[in-house]
Amino acid sequence: MGTPLGDFIRAKRDSIQPETLGLPERGRRRSPGLRRLDLAARAGISVEYLTRIEQGRDRNPSVSVVNALADALSLDADERNHLRYLAKITGGVCTAHRPPAPARRDVRPSLRQTLGLLEPGIAAVTNRLGDILAHTSGYELVTAGTGLLDGDAPNLTRYVFTDPRARAFFADWDEVADEQAFDLWLGPSQESSEWLSTELAPVAGPEFTRRINRHAVPRRGVLRLNHPAGPELRLTRETLDAPADAQHLVVFLPADEETSEALAGLRARTRGRLRAIS
Repeated sequence: MGTPLGDFIRAKRDSIQPETLGLPERGRRRSPGLRRLDLAARAGISVEYLTRIEQGRDRNPSVSVVNALADALSLDADERNHLRYLAKITGGVCTAHRPPAPARRDVRPSLRQTLGLLEPGIAAVTNRLGDILAHTSGYELVTAGTGLLDGDAPNLTRYVFTDPRARAFFADWDEVADEQAFDLWLGPSQESSEWLSTELAPVAGPEFTRRINRHAVPRRGVLRLNHPAGPELRLTRETLDAPADAQHLVVFLPADEETSEALAGLRARTRGRLRAIS
């Protein structure tokens, strides 16, 4: 049985063309990407040891081995952080047999007060599972009519993978789907991530399972939304972490003048009809 660490290393190895690392072409091969032999040589470890890591038979590589693999794969800063995180949970929490459980949904009063200071801007308190725990009226403004906030426990990850309206709402649906799947690895706890993954897998299908096992580190560029009222909104995101709560305050800002004008128009049409912070 594999591990998240082994899956990530193997996925990155398969995605690298040898010539990009200055390695000679060794002729046709059965699978794409970098050969295990070449990666092991670049990292200074044996092929047998690399095989054990990729197959999940060695769950505790040393820090120096993890760093050597990061160098050998030419990982960027975000990918290196993810590799170190996977090494940590593979050798520790990931091997513990705890029952999956949902994450907590309460938000500290002071964090709610901070959110209130951002009114009528666009902001929400979330966690890495995609739970939308609290939001401003501005957040409701840009999501109105999309179905995202329907129900008592809205969840962005579930919405992206199971609600057909999400593909129309998110102009770059594939990128958003990559982000939500990746963030499950960084959820409030391994148990809560497993809980949501188990719940989603039967209904979300291959679009979800392919992404959750790929470990593609998202770039998180400008978020483009197709608002049901007509305008396309382009928003940048600033994320403020509340690590003690495993929650985040995400603020959405207009990325251009056209978006600022479109938001002003939406506010003018809906003034007085939106409720305050959820």
